[in-house]
Amino acid sequence: MNPIHPFTPALSRRLLLRAGVGAAATAAVAPLFAQSASSRAKTLRIGYQKFNTLNILKGTGQLEKALEPAGVKVEWAEFLGGSQLSEALAAGAIDFGHASDGIGVFQQASGKGLVYLAAESPYPGGVGFLVPRDSPIRSVRDLKGKRVVTGRGYNTQYVLIRALEAAGLRYEDVEAVYITTASDTVAAYQSGSVAAIGLWDPFLAGAQVATDSRLLFDGTGLSGNRTYHFAQPGFARANQDILRTVFAELRKANEWAQGHPADVVATLSPQLKVEPKVLALATERRQYGVVALTPAIAKEQQGLADVFAQLKLIPKPIEVKDAFLDLNLV
Repeated sequence: MNPIHPFTPALSRRLLLRAGVGAAATAAVAPLFAQSASSRAKTLRIGYQKFNTLNILKGTGQLEKALEPAGVKVEWAEFLGGSQLSEALAAGAIDFGHASDGIGVFQQASGKGLVYLAAESPYPGGVGFLVPRDSPIRSVRDLKGKRVVTGRGYNTQYVLIRALEAAGLRYEDVEAVYITTASDTVAAYQSGSVAAIGLWDPFLAGAQVATDSRLLFDGTGLSGNRTYHFAQPGFARANQDILRTVFAELRKANEWAQGHPADVVATLSPQLKVEPKVLALATERRQYGVVALTPAIAKEQQGLADVFAQLKLIPKPIEVKDAFLDLNLV
């Protein structure tokens, strides 16, 4: 195996933080467990991750205003990734949240009991793999035998699998290195111990801005890279009016974001503590919009589930549509 040369200039932790790639501070969820059943009926606990449509909704403050007449308060908890968020949902620490397509498959296969409520518009440019600019790796086929960072069940993993298949390779032809957080992923990249890393926006954009890197490939033609909205079925059925308000406000926020990319950057940059130029790069390649679940979306997601099952990345095959809950919320 050829040695992997670290990129230059060296990426310092301070540079990472300025670029928005440093680890986000996860909101403490312990107090959420202490809530009584009566207070839950009056408080909607939302889990979110950096740079997603729920971030924009949070930044506008419109959801709180919309739910105030019903006496419902909103609490927001930030998570480093979808796997942590789905665990919190399954444990009852939060009521509603979003995660990537891959996390949706993994949570269903592991029996967490969550249901899909809605989807976001495709975002194939928001997930990709980077290599150092001076790396000899010029194509996906050059990854054969190399160490490649992804997350288990992450959108990056599915995109990597599809890219390898398109290049005539198998997933086993690379040495997958599983890392949970974006900051640890970039740290591994900086060390020179891996050949390529998979990231998602805004961390992908942050690494593109902060490092001397090259985008080897993104999700275009490989994955829709959708975000999905999840809840426990009991909560969703019992709180349909609240959730309809959430999706109505989310749709307004998405429509506003699509037409005002500069304002999105101005709104989210201080909230996320991410440089404006990083958010600008991520925003310009994104299509905003929350959509109802459809048979076509189920088929798209089923393709991902089937690939994961064939590679034994999940314990058993699943039918994605079985976890779709149609309450006409969107």
